[in-house]
Amino acid sequence: MHVIRLARFLGWFSIGLGLMEIFGGRTLARKLGMSGRAKLIRGYGVREVANGVAILASPTSAPLLWARVGGDALDIATLLGTPSFGRRERANVKLALAAVAGVTLLDILCATRLSTDSDEELEYVPPYWQD
Repeated sequence: MHVIRLARFLGWFSIGLGLMEIFGGRTLARKLGMSGRAKLIRGYGVREVANGVAILASPTSAPLLWARVGGDALDIATLLGTPSFGRRERANVKLALAAVAGVTLLDILCATRLSTDSDEELEYVPPYWQD
C-alpha cells in the first residue's frame, strides 16, 4: 500500500469521524456513559475535521500524521477516564478503545514512513509499506 494513499484515506477518515462527533456528540456521549460531555466530543470532532483537511491538503507531511497520533492519545486517555456505569456503556467504551487503537497503529505506521528519508531506516517495517 502506498503511504500517500494511506495518508489520504486517514484524512478522509478523520473528516468523517469528526463530522460524526460534531453532529452526533450528544448521542455518542450518552452511549459511552459520558453524559454532559457532548461539547467535549464536539470539540474533538472539530479537531478531527481540521486535521483531516490539513492532511488532504498536504498528504506527505509527517507532522500532520503525528498530530493524528497525538489526537488518538488524547482520545484513548479520555476513554480510559470515562466513568461508564452500565454494562452496555462499558462494552461501548471497550469497542471504542479497540477502534482507536487500530487507527492509531495505522497513523503511527504512516507517520513513521513519512518521517524517514531512506528505506534503511525502516528495517522493522514490512516491505509492503515501502514505496
